[in-house]
Amino acid sequence: MPAAFVSPTPARRVWRRFKAQRLGYWSLIVFVVAFVLSLAGPIWSNDKPLVVRYDGRLYFPLVKTYPETAFGGDFPTPADYLDPYVRHRFALPGNFAVYPLNHYYYDTLNYFSKAANPAPPSHENWLGTDQQGRDVFARLVYGFRISVEFGLVLTFIGSVLGIVAGAVQGYFGGRIDIIGQRLIEIWSSLPELYLLIIFASIFEPSLLLLVVLLSLFGWIGLSDYVRAEFLRNRTQDYVRAARAMGLSNWQIIWRHVLPNSMTPVITFLPFRMSGSILALTSLDFLGLGVPPPTPSLGELLSEGKANLDAWWISVATFGVLVATLLLLTFMGDALRNALDTRIADAMRAGGNQ
Repeated sequence: MPAAFVSPTPARRVWRRFKAQRLGYWSLIVFVVAFVLSLAGPIWSNDKPLVVRYDGRLYFPLVKTYPETAFGGDFPTPADYLDPYVRHRFALPGNFAVYPLNHYYYDTLNYFSKAANPAPPSHENWLGTDQQGRDVFARLVYGFRISVEFGLVLTFIGSVLGIVAGAVQGYFGGRIDIIGQRLIEIWSSLPELYLLIIFASIFEPSLLLLVVLLSLFGWIGLSDYVRAEFLRNRTQDYVRAARAMGLSNWQIIWRHVLPNSMTPVITFLPFRMSGSILALTSLDFLGLGVPPPTPSLGELLSEGKANLDAWWISVATFGVLVATLLLLTFMGDALRNALDTRIADAMRAGGNQ
């Protein structure tokens, strides 16, 4: 007997429509692969070998710090694995060292380099060095990772706050909606940039401080869309039926209204990520972001501006930033089209002609 037809779930239908958007689908794959590679950065972009065999013993510098005396040096300070003397000891018969693909961490200073800083791209530094002699490629890898992590955290916090505020106003309406809207209007009128400057001058700059400050304002725009969806959906028949069955307001919100109001939330996720990454980059460019030596795309752009002759700094950083924002934009467009059933019906009708 032929197998019974099983209708796909709404989530599976959205995923199929998203995969049909080839540009957005491949942008998602490239973005995820790039982020995973950046998370694995310490394995393939580091100034410490993965494993060392010296005098018949195995060492793992990635997980433990060894003194220079462990490899024939004279001082008990942490070993510098870029030191030609240490590398010569590893090259002796019976010894070896497996180095990462890129021999630099984001804050590595190669004291044995003969090139003046900032140095142009070479076989040793693929994208050159900055004005302090740090490897630009390594700082881009780790700067990209921090930017995406910052964007994910800020997007998650802003989405939760926006959903809660919009859901409460939209579902209950009346005085709660009016009072909530007036409070949001007052809060959104506060000068966000001035507050950032004031707090940056009072507290020590950190990623946590930036997340807290930007989260205080990042939810406002999303709450308006969620509020509008709840105002529309609360008048639907399934909500009346749920009330007639005796469900509480919070059960109706969580089980029925919220799942049917998530379209603007999901659609705006990639664009909120783009805005968060741009916000961090802008603040770092102005010197109000993460403290040094934390890698940052904005700090690299600032260095490129201060060293216009070192074109490789600004060109490489600008390329990474533009590529990241383009990938997120393509993903957002594809996700919006996948969630819009009118566009999906039009595409299906065009394919059948």
